[in-house]
Amino acid sequence: MAITALGAVAPYEFQIGGLVIRENTELALASLSLGRGQGAPTILGTSMPDVGQWLAGPEVSAFWTAPNQWFIEGEGRAHEDFAAIVKAAAPDCAVTEQTDGWVAFDVYSNDGFKPLEGLLEKLVNIDLNGFGVGTALRTGLHHMSVYLIRRSDTHVTIMGMRTFAAALCHALESTAVRLR
Repeated sequence: MAITALGAVAPYEFQIGGLVIRENTELALASLSLGRGQGAPTILGTSMPDVGQWLAGPEVSAFWTAPNQWFIEGEGRAHEDFAAIVKAAAPDCAVTEQTDGWVAFDVYSNDGFKPLEGLLEKLVNIDLNGFGVGTALRTGLHHMSVYLIRRSDTHVTIMGMRTFAAALCHALESTAVRLR
């Protein structure tokens, strides 16, 4: 029986006020790196985004992680050999499976961006004015390094190393409770 990053059978979900925090156990991840002189590929219809950007495509999404490096996301594909799928689409690139190395928490607001903004202001030191839809960045959250992805006006994904799943979950929940 599969377990989540938090050791449960079902994904974690917490709601307080207009905020919903949900562990996304169905997100597959693969890292993709270019060799010297290679151009960025298109993976299953998705171009590789620029620095600090996230791009949703028809089958997969991608976000920039470092020069000539990206994470490729496959929503609903966590049970597939996702790295093999990405490698088949980009055979000249270095591809590494990352699904089990990370935990993703989707944070939604039923009341516009303001509740998300309040949560993020307490958790991370970023300029929220520059954190528009399609932005992806790496930053510190408490003692952890995380990726933040702004997927829509009311949806942010916070992705951290799987070994810190409980600490990240606690930080999100306890901060949301304090805002209430």
